[in-house]
Amino acid sequence: MADLHILINRDQGGIAGQVASELREAIRRGRLTPGTRLPASRDLATDLQVSRGVVVEAYEQLVAEGFLISRVGAGTQVAPAPSRSSVAAAAVRPEIAACGPHYGHRPTSPDLGFFPRERWLTSVRHVLTTMHSDAFDYGDPGGVPELRDELAGYLRRVRAADVHPDNLVIVGGVALGLSLALHVLAKRVDGLRLAMEDPNSHRQVPLLRRAGAELVPVPVDDQGVDVSALRASGAHAVLVTPAHQYPTGVVLSPARRAALMEWAAESDGVVLEDDYDAEFRFDRDPVGCLQGLAPGRVILCGSVSKALAPGLRLGWVAAPADLAESIRQARGELDLGSPVIDQYALAHFLRTGGYDKHLRRMRREYRRRRDALVKAVAEHLPEVRVRGIEAGLHAYLDLPPGWDEDAFVGPARELGLAADPVGPTRLTPGPPAVVVGFARLPAHRAAEVIQGLKVRMSGQNID
Repeated sequence: MADLHILINRDQGGIAGQVASELREAIRRGRLTPGTRLPASRDLATDLQVSRGVVVEAYEQLVAEGFLISRVGAGTQVAPAPSRSSVAAAAVRPEIAACGPHYGHRPTSPDLGFFPRERWLTSVRHVLTTMHSDAFDYGDPGGVPELRDELAGYLRRVRAADVHPDNLVIVGGVALGLSLALHVLAKRVDGLRLAMEDPNSHRQVPLLRRAGAELVPVPVDDQGVDVSALRASGAHAVLVTPAHQYPTGVVLSPARRAALMEWAAESDGVVLEDDYDAEFRFDRDPVGCLQGLAPGRVILCGSVSKALAPGLRLGWVAAPADLAESIRQARGELDLGSPVIDQYALAHFLRTGGYDKHLRRMRREYRRRRDALVKAVAEHLPEVRVRGIEAGLHAYLDLPPGWDEDAFVGPARELGLAADPVGPTRLTPGPPAVVVGFARLPAHRAAEVIQGLKVRMSGQNID
């Protein structure tokens, strides 16, 4: 194991960030070469006379950034990096090079550097070595029974859902789940009118229209979707994100939850619940899903895209029995179902506790990053109001009157802060605001990025 020379300034604070910075620089300059095994966190903590948690935090940060790899039984090593060289680094603009892996992604993107590769590989190995060959056939287009069993138990335990495995359909993410559900509803209701939160995730609009729905905007305030406006809309169904609304970050209030369920019962309406960001609660107790209140009226859609990785394309739909069967049939007619090996792997990952353990780790990390961003904005851009941070991976920033959303978003992206203007998410005009993601912004970079953004904004005379 390497004997490390690390300098830290105890008066400066941010010891974990200093340790990570020293190690990062040693790797970049070649003093620590690929494959070099680092000391155990306890040993390095003793050498530096710091707490073990400080070293663990530094190691985890560098693993997330790709500088280190950590394997059970093999310790922590410098990651292979054939493309990392001083020549390649010099060819990249300094501000982008400094941003590293958190540059250029959506504000809703998780930090994929934390994907639990080793534990997921263990689950895949288990599947490939234990499953009977016939299990890898097409199977049920609604999903393999093992995964539906595990998911039903998980959703009952964690999301307070009232769901049975037979009412679950495995899909390729929430987008496909919503498309299939609306396809089924549009066949049952002529001229299906779908109420949609305003503002909303504008990327969903084309797929919702393609599924056959006429979209009706319903405003969102600080309590969530306006149910009074919903009643007046004449909608047959409504799409809501009650756990953490995008983009405002609002959590649907208890009074609005009750009113929404009353609307569904009185109007024979259907509630499509996108369980967006439900896994990441920071400043409040977890809020159970709407589906648990009225399983006969609510279609619940969820996925592992934020908790694990969007590229897995694994999600689910929990629906009333008759709708679930129609959705399962529609899935079979569309493409015969989801990849079975990944389904079995997720079932094993859930069963063995890997999913819960990963979520606990990521909640701690994302909360730390959120706090760093909020502190930096308060210090360097006090005129900007931060909202919607009780949960999820993004924050909603109210800009002062007269500020231009695009003039804010452009420099933010250049500095490595994932940002989107709110304007395109609105079906009706509103005051200037932007959405920023903190999941890919390391805590030790937040102040630097926001301070740089202040300088850029001042240069545009927007101050």
